[in-house]
Amino acid sequence: MSFTDMESADLLPYGLGSPELVEFQNGYFVCKDICSDLARLDALLKENGFRLRLESAYRPFEKQLSIWNRKARGELALLDEFGKPMQRPQDEEELMYAILTWSALPGASRHHLGTDIDVVDGNACPEGYEVQLTPDECTGMFAKFHKFLDARFAANEAFGFSRVFVPGRGKIKPEGWHIAHLPTSRRLLDGFSLDTLRRIYEAMDIACKRVILSRLDSLAEDFIYPYFI
Repeated sequence: MSFTDMESADLLPYGLGSPELVEFQNGYFVCKDICSDLARLDALLKENGFRLRLESAYRPFEKQLSIWNRKARGELALLDEFGKPMQRPQDEEELMYAILTWSALPGASRHHLGTDIDVVDGNACPEGYEVQLTPDECTGMFAKFHKFLDARFAANEAFGFSRVFVPGRGKIKPEGWHIAHLPTSRRLLDGFSLDTLRRIYEAMDIACKRVILSRLDSLAEDFIYPYFI
Protein backbone atom coordinates (compact mmCIF):
# COMPACT_ATOMS: atom_id res chain seq x y z
CA MET A 1 0.00 0.00 0.00
CA SER A 2 1.28 3.46 -0.88
CA PHE A 3 1.52 5.91 2.02
CA THR A 4 -0.79 8.21 0.02
CA ASP A 5 -3.58 5.66 0.58
CA MET A 6 -3.25 5.88 4.37
CA GLU A 7 -5.76 7.62 6.61
CA SER A 8 -4.80 11.07 7.91
CA ALA A 9 -4.51 9.86 11.51
CA ASP A 10 -2.07 7.12 10.45
CA LEU A 11 0.21 9.73 8.89
CA LEU A 12 0.50 11.90 12.00
CA PRO A 13 3.64 10.13 13.33
CA TYR A 14 5.48 11.35 10.20
CA GLY A 15 4.33 14.99 10.15
CA LEU A 16 1.74 14.37 7.47
CA GLY A 17 -2.02 14.25 7.86
CA SER A 18 -4.12 16.86 9.67
CA PRO A 19 -3.29 17.25 13.38
CA GLU A 20 -5.52 19.20 15.76
CA LEU A 21 -3.48 22.30 16.54
CA VAL A 22 -3.94 25.38 18.70
CA GLU A 23 -2.02 28.65 18.43
CA PHE A 24 -0.30 28.97 21.82
CA GLN A 25 1.84 32.02 21.10
CA ASN A 26 1.73 34.35 18.13
CA GLY A 27 2.47 32.19 15.09
CA TYR A 28 3.40 29.08 17.08
CA PHE A 29 1.01 26.12 17.03
CA VAL A 30 0.98 23.04 19.28
CA CYS A 31 -1.09 19.90 19.65
CA LYS A 32 -4.33 20.80 21.42
CA ASP A 33 -3.77 18.00 23.95
CA ILE A 34 -0.75 19.73 25.50
CA CYS A 35 -2.23 23.20 25.84
CA SER A 36 -3.44 22.86 29.41
CA ASP A 37 -0.11 21.57 30.71
CA LEU A 38 1.85 24.09 28.65
CA ALA A 39 -0.23 26.90 30.16
CA ARG A 40 0.57 25.55 33.63
CA LEU A 41 4.28 25.48 32.81
CA ASP A 42 4.02 29.01 31.44
CA ALA A 43 2.38 30.21 34.67
CA LEU A 44 4.98 28.46 36.85
CA LEU A 45 7.81 30.11 34.95
CA LYS A 46 6.14 33.51 35.22
CA GLU A 47 5.78 33.08 38.99
CA ASN A 48 9.54 32.53 39.20
CA GLY A 49 10.60 35.53 37.16
CA PHE A 50 10.87 33.95 33.71
CA ARG A 51 8.89 34.50 30.52
CA LEU A 52 8.35 31.43 28.38
CA ARG A 53 9.05 32.32 24.78
CA LEU A 54 8.61 29.83 21.97
CA GLU A 55 11.17 29.86 19.17
CA SER A 56 9.74 26.83 17.35
CA ALA A 57 6.74 24.56 17.78
CA TYR A 58 4.75 22.44 15.32
CA ARG A 59 6.64 21.89 12.09
CA PRO A 60 5.04 19.71 9.38
CA PHE A 61 6.90 17.25 7.16
CA GLU A 62 7.07 19.76 4.32
CA LYS A 63 8.81 22.33 6.52
CA GLN A 64 11.36 19.82 7.82
CA LEU A 65 11.94 18.59 4.27
CA SER A 66 12.59 22.17 3.17
CA ILE A 67 15.12 22.68 5.99
CA TRP A 68 16.85 19.41 5.10
CA ASN A 69 17.05 20.14 1.38
CA ARG A 70 18.18 23.75 1.86
CA LYS A 71 20.98 22.62 4.16
CA ALA A 72 22.00 20.02 1.60
CA ARG A 73 22.09 22.69 -1.14
CA GLY A 74 24.07 25.12 1.01
CA GLU A 75 21.20 27.60 1.32
CA LEU A 76 21.14 27.22 5.12
CA ALA A 77 24.23 27.06 7.30
CA LEU A 78 25.62 23.70 8.39
CA LEU A 79 26.91 23.66 11.97
CA ASP A 80 29.57 21.38 13.40
CA GLU A 81 29.24 19.52 16.70
CA PHE A 82 30.17 22.70 18.59
CA GLY A 83 27.45 24.74 16.89
CA LYS A 84 29.90 26.60 14.64
CA PRO A 85 29.51 27.03 10.85
CA MET A 86 31.25 24.38 8.77
CA GLN A 87 31.98 23.78 5.11
CA ARG A 88 29.48 21.74 3.12
CA PRO A 89 30.85 18.21 2.47
CA GLN A 90 30.88 17.11 -1.16
CA ASP A 91 30.43 13.42 -0.35
CA GLU A 92 26.72 12.54 -0.09
CA GLU A 93 27.06 10.35 2.99
CA GLU A 94 29.24 12.88 4.81
CA LEU A 95 26.72 15.58 3.92
CA MET A 96 23.86 13.51 5.32
CA TYR A 97 25.63 12.99 8.64
CA ALA A 98 26.62 16.66 8.80
CA ILE A 99 22.97 17.67 8.49
CA LEU A 100 21.96 15.09 11.09
CA THR A 101 24.26 16.68 13.67
CA TRP A 102 21.57 19.27 14.42
CA SER A 103 18.59 18.46 12.16
CA ALA A 104 16.26 15.49 12.26
CA LEU A 105 15.32 13.49 9.21
CA PRO A 106 12.04 14.66 7.68
CA GLY A 107 9.33 12.35 8.95
CA ALA A 108 11.38 11.65 12.08
CA SER A 109 11.41 15.14 13.59
CA ARG A 110 9.58 15.32 16.90
CA HIS A 111 8.46 18.86 16.06
CA HIS A 112 5.88 17.49 13.65
CA LEU A 113 4.03 15.88 16.55
CA GLY A 114 3.02 19.28 17.92
CA THR A 115 4.21 18.13 21.36
CA ASP A 116 7.75 19.52 21.17
CA ILE A 117 8.82 23.15 21.44
CA ASP A 118 12.05 25.14 21.45
CA VAL A 119 12.03 27.58 24.36
CA VAL A 120 13.99 30.49 25.80
CA ASP A 121 13.47 33.04 28.55
CA GLY A 122 12.00 36.13 26.96
CA ASN A 123 13.01 38.22 29.98
CA ALA A 124 16.70 37.36 29.47
CA CYS A 125 16.75 38.05 25.75
CA PRO A 126 18.43 41.38 24.92
CA GLU A 127 16.35 43.80 22.90
CA GLY A 128 16.83 43.20 19.20
CA TYR A 129 18.76 39.97 19.74
CA GLU A 130 18.00 37.20 17.25
CA VAL A 131 17.95 33.86 19.08
CA GLN A 132 20.11 31.21 17.41
CA LEU A 133 19.27 28.20 19.60
CA THR A 134 22.87 27.22 20.38
CA PRO A 135 24.60 25.55 23.35
CA ASP A 136 26.34 28.86 24.14
CA GLU A 137 22.98 30.54 24.68
CA CYS A 138 21.84 27.75 27.00
CA THR A 139 24.92 28.13 29.20
CA GLY A 140 25.02 31.90 28.85
CA MET A 141 22.08 34.30 28.77
CA PHE A 142 19.48 31.56 29.36
CA ALA A 143 21.43 29.56 31.97
CA LYS A 144 19.19 30.46 34.94
CA PHE A 145 16.09 29.61 32.92
CA HIS A 146 17.42 26.16 31.97
CA LYS A 147 18.71 25.47 35.48
CA PHE A 148 15.21 26.10 36.81
CA LEU A 149 13.69 23.81 34.19
CA ASP A 150 16.28 21.10 34.90
CA ALA A 151 15.30 21.08 38.57
CA ARG A 152 11.63 20.73 37.68
CA PHE A 153 12.31 17.96 35.18
CA ALA A 154 14.43 16.05 37.70
CA ALA A 155 11.67 16.29 40.30
CA ASN A 156 8.99 15.30 37.77
CA GLU A 157 7.25 18.61 38.46
CA ALA A 158 6.99 20.01 34.94
CA PHE A 159 3.45 18.88 33.99
CA GLY A 160 4.65 16.11 31.67
CA PHE A 161 7.39 18.11 29.96
CA SER A 162 11.02 17.05 29.82
CA ARG A 163 14.11 17.20 27.64
CA VAL A 164 14.62 14.72 24.79
CA PHE A 165 17.97 15.51 23.20
CA VAL A 166 20.38 15.00 26.10
CA PRO A 167 24.00 13.79 26.39
CA GLY A 168 24.39 10.04 25.98
CA ARG A 169 21.13 9.51 24.11
CA GLY A 170 21.44 8.75 20.40
CA LYS A 171 23.70 10.67 18.03
CA ILE A 172 21.87 13.97 17.67
CA LYS A 173 23.71 16.64 19.61
CA PRO A 174 22.09 17.76 22.89
CA GLU A 175 19.51 20.51 22.49
CA GLY A 176 18.91 22.22 25.80
CA TRP A 177 16.27 24.48 24.27
CA HIS A 178 14.07 21.57 23.10
CA ILE A 179 11.41 20.24 25.48
CA ALA A 180 8.56 17.81 24.89
CA HIS A 181 5.26 16.79 26.46
CA LEU A 182 6.13 13.11 26.80
CA PRO A 183 2.71 11.57 27.64
CA THR A 184 1.23 12.97 24.42
CA SER A 185 4.23 12.30 22.19
CA ARG A 186 4.40 8.67 23.35
CA ARG A 187 0.80 8.15 22.33
CA LEU A 188 1.35 9.72 18.92
CA LEU A 189 4.51 7.72 18.23
CA ASP A 190 2.82 4.39 18.91
CA GLY A 191 1.83 4.21 15.25
CA PHE A 192 5.30 4.86 13.83
CA SER A 193 6.64 2.34 11.29
CA LEU A 194 10.06 2.49 9.68
CA ASP A 195 8.66 0.70 6.62
CA THR A 196 6.13 3.49 6.15
CA LEU A 197 8.84 6.11 6.50
CA ARG A 198 10.83 4.28 3.83
CA ARG A 199 7.85 4.42 1.45
CA ILE A 200 7.49 8.14 2.13
CA TYR A 201 11.14 8.75 1.25
CA GLU A 202 10.85 6.69 -1.91
CA ALA A 203 8.06 8.99 -3.08
CA MET A 204 9.68 12.27 -2.03
CA ASP A 205 12.33 14.56 -3.51
CA ILE A 206 14.73 14.47 -0.55
CA ALA A 207 18.44 15.30 -0.69
CA CYS A 208 20.82 12.38 -0.02
CA LYS A 209 17.94 10.05 -0.89
CA ARG A 210 20.10 7.14 -2.07
CA VAL A 211 22.23 6.99 1.06
CA ILE A 212 19.27 7.62 3.39
CA LEU A 213 17.41 4.63 1.96
CA SER A 214 20.47 2.39 2.01
CA ARG A 215 21.31 3.32 5.63
CA LEU A 216 17.80 3.75 7.01
CA ASP A 217 17.91 0.85 9.49
CA SER A 218 21.12 2.07 11.12
CA LEU A 219 19.97 5.68 10.95
CA ALA A 220 16.86 4.71 12.90
CA GLU A 221 18.95 3.08 15.62
CA ASP A 222 21.09 6.19 16.03
CA PHE A 223 18.86 9.12 15.14
CA ILE A 224 15.20 8.07 15.54
CA TYR A 225 14.45 5.34 18.09
CA PRO A 226 16.65 6.71 20.93
CA TYR A 227 14.27 9.68 21.11
CA PHE A 228 11.10 7.61 21.42
CA ILE A 229 11.02 8.07 25.20
